[in-house]
Amino acid sequence: MTGRSLEAVLTAHTDSLMGLPGVVGIAQGVCDGTPCIKVLLADSSAETRRRIPTSLEGYRVETQVTGPIRPLGPG
Repeated sequence: MTGRSLEAVLTAHTDSLMGLPGVVGIAQGVCDGTPCIKVLLADSSAETRRRIPTSLEGYRVETQVTGPIRPLGPG
């Protein structure tokens, strides 16, 4: 495991992960009872998944297909 907190690792890597085509969000998660990084994807493209690392600074990275994420309009 890394010496940095999950929050610090997310902060350090959010821009690079969000810059990957098909990535629509980043979140903290729990994977098999352990803190992890969730990378939210617009679709399940194999090309997109290949670009996502399996771990960052000792934290497991998992992908989750959510579809496009759009802001809600004025309510």
